Amino acid sequence: MDFTGFKNEDFEVFQIDGLEARMEALIERIRPKLTVLGHHFAPTLATVTSDEMFAHVAKHARRTINPPKDTWVAFANNPRGYKMLPHFQIGLWNTHVFIWFAVIYEAPQKPEIAARLTKKINKIYKEIPKDFVWSLDHMKTESYQHGKLSKEDLRSMIERLGEVKKAELLCGYEISRETATNMDVDEFLKIVDNVFEKVAPLYKIAQNIK
Repeated sequence: MDFTGFKNEDFEVFQIDGLEARMEALIERIRPKLTVLGHHFAPTLATVTSDEMFAHVAKHARRTINPPKDTWVAFANNPRGYKMLPHFQIGLWNTHVFIWFAVIYEAPQKPEIAARLTKKINKIYKEIPKDFVWSLDHMKTESYQHGKLSKEDLRSMIERLGEVKKAELLCGYEISRETATNMDVDEFLKIVDNVFEKVAPLYKIAQNIK
């Protein structure tokens, strides 16, 4: 199966009431596309990070009442899981597609990662594109455009990652629902390639890969 792009019906999944009904639609409409993206981009990420990558499509298995508000495929260097590691994500909310480098709250090495990122803050601040965004919580849609942040804003976000138990830090790019549904498949794949290339240095810093 080739990736066919995201359609309005994919985004509409997150407006379906009830856990069972939403999960049924998610599994039918979105999960096959995420699986294809996982197969497609795992080798790409292995190349740009110099680290083996495994794709993990979100299962939402722990949910018993609340239906998921977003879904994704994640990439990490462990075949058994990704949440405890620096990783990458491609996914969608009902409003947009996200493409992230992510360190979320389950990662036990957050203080060490924050220290490494802080040491490289000048390079990070200069090289991340201005239209990329940062997030402090993967469970919320709120994000901060890199071009509107001062270096001290970014430093505070990175330091918070190392100091606050539940803190997270994500960096990447968002594509609005309207843009994504009208986008050529090849154009979408090129954008993801470009985003991963731009955030791969963050992964290498986080993992201490030279």
